[in-house]
Amino acid sequence: MLVPLEWLKQYTDAGVDADAFCEKMVMSGSNIESVTRYGGELEKVVVGRILSVEKHGNSDHLLVTRVDAGLGEPLQIITGAPNTFAGALVPVALPGGSLPGGVRIKKGKLRGMESEGMLCSAAELGFADKVVPLAHKDGIWILEGDYAPGEDFAEALRLREVTVDFEITPNRPDCLSIIGMAREAAAVFETPLFYPETLPHREGGKAREYIDVVVKNPELCPRYIARIAANVRIKQSPWWMQKRLMYAGMRPINNIVDISNYVMLEYGHPIHAFDIRNIEGGKIIVDTAEEGRRFTTLDGAERVLPADTLMINDGVKAVAVAGVMGGLNSEIRDDTAMILIEAANFNGDSVRLTSKKLGLRTEASSRYEKGVDPGLAEEAVERVCFLIEQLGAGEMIAGSVDVYPDREKRGPIPARVDRVNRVLGTGMKRRDMEDILKRLEMRVAGSGNVMEVLPPSVRQDLRAEEDVIEEIARIYGYDRLETTLPKGNSTAGMPAARGFTEFARDVLSGAGYSEIQTYSFARPESAEWLNVPEGAEARRFVRILNPLGDENSAMRTMLLPNMLETLGRNCARNIEAARAYEIGGVFFRDSGGELPRERRSMAVGAYGGSMDFYELKGVLEILFGAMGVRGVSYEAESGNAAFHPGRCARISRDGGVLGVMGELHPDVAEKYGICARCYVCELDFGAVIAGADTMSYYKPLPKYPAVFRDVALLVDERVTVKSIETVIKTAAGKNLESLSLFDVYRGEQVPDGMKSAAFNLVYRSPERTLTDEEAAEDCERVLDALRRELNAVLREV
Repeated sequence: MLVPLEWLKQYTDAGVDADAFCEKMVMSGSNIESVTRYGGELEKVVVGRILSVEKHGNSDHLLVTRVDAGLGEPLQIITGAPNTFAGALVPVALPGGSLPGGVRIKKGKLRGMESEGMLCSAAELGFADKVVPLAHKDGIWILEGDYAPGEDFAEALRLREVTVDFEITPNRPDCLSIIGMAREAAAVFETPLFYPETLPHREGGKAREYIDVVVKNPELCPRYIARIAANVRIKQSPWWMQKRLMYAGMRPINNIVDISNYVMLEYGHPIHAFDIRNIEGGKIIVDTAEEGRRFTTLDGAERVLPADTLMINDGVKAVAVAGVMGGLNSEIRDDTAMILIEAANFNGDSVRLTSKKLGLRTEASSRYEKGVDPGLAEEAVERVCFLIEQLGAGEMIAGSVDVYPDREKRGPIPARVDRVNRVLGTGMKRRDMEDILKRLEMRVAGSGNVMEVLPPSVRQDLRAEEDVIEEIARIYGYDRLETTLPKGNSTAGMPAARGFTEFARDVLSGAGYSEIQTYSFARPESAEWLNVPEGAEARRFVRILNPLGDENSAMRTMLLPNMLETLGRNCARNIEAARAYEIGGVFFRDSGGELPRERRSMAVGAYGGSMDFYELKGVLEILFGAMGVRGVSYEAESGNAAFHPGRCARISRDGGVLGVMGELHPDVAEKYGICARCYVCELDFGAVIAGADTMSYYKPLPKYPAVFRDVALLVDERVTVKSIETVIKTAAGKNLESLSLFDVYRGEQVPDGMKSAAFNLVYRSPERTLTDEEAAEDCERVLDALRRELNAVLREV
């Protein structure tokens, strides 16, 4: 919500500068997105009067003007603006002056003729194109009013002002208005609040002679007010109104449209005006449309209406999409002489669905979506009537048509003084609380400990005692509340899954890996890029109905694609080495229910430096060891086309697959723009947690010495180390304490098609000292089993 402070001061004056104003408003709970200061970059920009206009001798589109800029002698200025004419008052940037964006003005020549300055458009003076008045949208800015040549342009038009952009939360639609923010400022700074003048409603008038209103869906349109203005004269609005609209982010159009927009911004209640000569049958009928009906809105677009779209109709046709946008067939034109002014209240859910289905969002719809107080309609329409008469834009017909069958009645909210103090940790007296609430225009009744609080009708968000406590807290000042720890008797701790997640983060971060967090969305092509086979679970994408784009059109089934995109971006930025991990959810389409099935997953990825297959495996072993995941095995995996053949391993435990790791296939790495050998892993983190055990177990130091034996085995190249270890563990018996591989050799001393695998075996008995003979028997039993099952022989040195 853009709030020009000059406009706000019309209703309450905080008496402080913009910085102090913003600081105190933030402390009261208002979030400020930005502060814009206008006019500060304009230097040596003055008002000028064009004395003459001639065509440029060497150009078809350039004009030569002589301009009185208050310097004594007229200036010759070349311009291409088509709306230039003698007698016009215009902004002139003099040589040596500057414009927004750092533009400096110098004397120069255009097509051989000297130009001594620049005639400026509104856009060149720093106004966004969307707010430039319609009358000056194309060409230079022609000033309305009486200004003296040579006057400082920013001072003459009072452009040096400040606009504050407030972020309004969905529960505070009352703040989507200048008066709403003035109400907040008056409460915060303890200043009086002044409401704008309105035209008193004159009963028993003639409005009903011109229009009849029928509301067929009162649940979608709780209130509809119609007033009539005659002898309408369409022209530009006065500059003070145009300027306020521009600083509030709206384009001035003409006086009637501008008054409607002005009051919408002022009160937060949308207003719409129809040319009454296009309202056939003298009727307004509020009803839903049939599906497929076509309607052309004010922006000139023909739209197909969804079923149950609430429409404003006359006796023959539709004239507006309720709460969203009027129709082209009833817009205000230059020759409009009589208008119907609509101040209606529409159901927020209905407007939101209509706006979404039509893909059309407006200032009006954004307010209705959040909720507009039906009680505001009368104040807003009477303010419109006042401005029409004040600005000489027309004459109001007495009376109105007000359809309001179910007037909302709200009771008071009980609020206990002692509970307010208990929640906030304060010792406020009741009178202090009442003072805060009255500053927010709430009425307070009751006695003793219980306050009966009746909020103004615009505060639709206040329903319970907790809401009243929040209002007292924020105006009292969050910065004044003492910091205390919450009290309670709960002994609940962190959920186990979250605890293991935090533990894994600590381990991986300690190993030098950086955590990343990516969107839960994915592009379906990612399955193709990773060569995922048809029918695989990773191809069962959950599609998004309203995606942000093709690259985010499905929920991810793997973390690897996002990990690889991250590593690819690092490569593109010449980062020589990167190590990263992510823990997050993956989602799969589940035929058994409407909701997708979610699973926790972990991805680890790295490239550059000393990174290789065994370093990644070592990091995983550290992780599993720290988490107490025992019995993890690694088996060669050749069927995963995302990985380099022969450099990929399947990670298993107790017969279940935990994940896969290895070197990324070069073709896949190229698709993601990864510049070096890349090693990645993805784990089913839920399965890892299921096998985790971080409980510490006591084991006494061994009493008896160990016996060590090293064996080097010649086996077929196709025999895996895991299969050798399995045979050794099975045959060795209970005295085998540990087993480790310390060498794999292929070379001249080993026959072709064979390899040498050397293991260290540690024997120890918990009951006595083993003899060499016992260790030798165990070793011989192991060698017999290896010869029998794997054709392994003891390598002779």
